[in-house]
Amino acid sequence: MKKSAFIVAIIVFFLTGCNNPFNSSSTPTPVPISSILLGTGKSVQPTPTPFQPIPPTPTKTVIILPTSTPVPTIQVTQFPTPDLSNITQPSGQINILILGSDYRPGQGFRTDVIMLLSLNASKGTATLTSFPRDLYVTIPGIGMERINTAQEYGGFALTTATFQNNFGVTPNYYMMTNFAGFKGIVDTLGGIDVTVASTLKDTCSVRSMVDGMGYCTIPAGFFHMDGETALWYVRSRHSSNDFDRTRRAQEVITAIFRKLVSLNGLNRTSELYSQFNSSIETNIPLSEIVSLLPLASKLASDPSSIRRYAIGTNEVYNYIVPGSGAMVLVPDPYAVSAIIQQALN
Repeated sequence: MKKSAFIVAIIVFFLTGCNNPFNSSSTPTPVPISSILLGTGKSVQPTPTPFQPIPPTPTKTVIILPTSTPVPTIQVTQFPTPDLSNITQPSGQINILILGSDYRPGQGFRTDVIMLLSLNASKGTATLTSFPRDLYVTIPGIGMERINTAQEYGGFALTTATFQNNFGVTPNYYMMTNFAGFKGIVDTLGGIDVTVASTLKDTCSVRSMVDGMGYCTIPAGFFHMDGETALWYVRSRHSSNDFDRTRRAQEVITAIFRKLVSLNGLNRTSELYSQFNSSIETNIPLSEIVSLLPLASKLASDPSSIRRYAIGTNEVYNYIVPGSGAMVLVPDPYAVSAIIQQALN
């Protein structure tokens, strides 16, 4: 049973997080809720977003601005109220929030990769839903802020409250990952074969791939990646946007899961679990992992049954925050609600 639990733990891990990490040996102390309520927890500045989607038709409550506009010309007086009226989910479903942190010593962190893994053992279903890092939402005790700041402000408790208030979803558990652990496990597996949906060419320093101009290119189709290449593929952002980055992250996660459940992956359970255990911060108890054994067996036989969703360009509006000039994404409450309802059911 212990070995089986290890297998499931690794499967759950690879179904989920393999992006933008924190250093688990020097995890920063979460900001106390008292400090948040007193407004003393806002020490880290938001990182810039180089690309934004083409804005859809404006609504009367949100001002839509083109990405070339340096500052808004009119103040927003009211943001849309989240639509939680239709959010339901089957009983017994487990929601695991996957957080990829960009933590660096002395610099705080942002969870630039945010995915919700919903598992239902009785129904035999698994869905993965990605949330853009720049969603501009109400964070309890903070106000309007990017969703990727919630974990740094108040840990998993505040992130959970943020999801409840804005999306009507309660994450039960969380995981955060790191760079080194991701690369090491991919290499331990002997690399992964990723189904690439769209050709990517961007600046990089991957020694095995970089050309004379400092660029790497991964063509559409089936592509074998080692740990260094896979990490670059997931994180690359200079020639594409964060929505494309989300798609690439899901492609890599799916590829790792496929490799993991192969004979090669299962024969290295102890080795992989050692890397998993040192690379993940999580609050998932072993008893919960063991309960997922039947579902893991089903997914192993048919990885394509894992459904993938994302909050994308059709579910958000562009907005530039007055004063700071930060480019963020205001969620369309009805469009986001529809995506989440699909994913949960």
